Amino acid sequence: MAACAAVVNVLSIQSHVAYGHVGNSSAVFPLQRLGVEVWPVHTVQFSNHTGYGAWTGRVFDGQAVEEVVDGIADRGVLGTADAVLSGYLGSADIGHAVVGTVGRVRAANPDAVYCCDPVIGDVGRGVFVRPGIEELMREVAVPAADLVTPNHFELDLLAQTTTRTLAEVEDAVAAVQALGPRVVLTTSLVADDTPDDAVDLLASEGGRHFRVRTPRLSVAVNGAGDAIAALFLAHWLDTRSAGEALSRAAASVWGLLRRTEEAGSREILLVAAQEEFVSPSRTFPVEEV
Repeated sequence: MAACAAVVNVLSIQSHVAYGHVGNSSAVFPLQRLGVEVWPVHTVQFSNHTGYGAWTGRVFDGQAVEEVVDGIADRGVLGTADAVLSGYLGSADIGHAVVGTVGRVRAANPDAVYCCDPVIGDVGRGVFVRPGIEELMREVAVPAADLVTPNHFELDLLAQTTTRTLAEVEDAVAAVQALGPRVVLTTSLVADDTPDDAVDLLASEGGRHFRVRTPRLSVAVNGAGDAIAALFLAHWLDTRSAGEALSRAAASVWGLLRRTEEAGSREILLVAAQEEFVSPSRTFPVEEV
């Protein structure tokens, strides 16, 4: 698999950790490995991800994000940004700063797209973001987005429904698309017909749905969702095809997680497994459903 053919610029507004890989620490390097120029803007700077139970560092506010974007704008380069990528939003003012930045980028480059990873929660953990963030995602961030990458739990929350069958999932995707985004990547999808030893991913665009089924791995790590959102965006920008972007991103992240599982690592092996981003060790068929 080749990297992106032309130089692409992505403004990535996410959390950052010094040790380990979540948020920008998970998204930036895979994008760079594919030849994408990334402009990371951090919403927090922590020593490590919060899953450890203890961490140091600080949370930035919306004004801090806007100040960094102001400086980028002063360089006269906002119009060369091809996309804005966002993930976990620690507060409402960060969310409004992100959406405001999207507006500034689109004003400078109407062809720029916004990819929103609507981090809200997950099966087993439930909603783990602060009160008000779920509503902010549904009412502000997701409607502003061109691409969204919810997990199955988040898809249901955004569509305000509960899905079990593939048909119900497709209806939920249509409900999310009705909010604004034209492309929806649903990760960690477990429908009635998903085998116990597998996990599905579904990419939807233009009324068509593409599914990739990968073997389930016994690994529980943070940051994989941040990586797949970044990879899916990069490949969609390269191909303008949800199905092709799904195929490439799914193969890369499965390879990354397989390497991580084999090593027994608590952190994803983002650097050690970097060849998986450009030349995955295993690919999976894409099925239109």
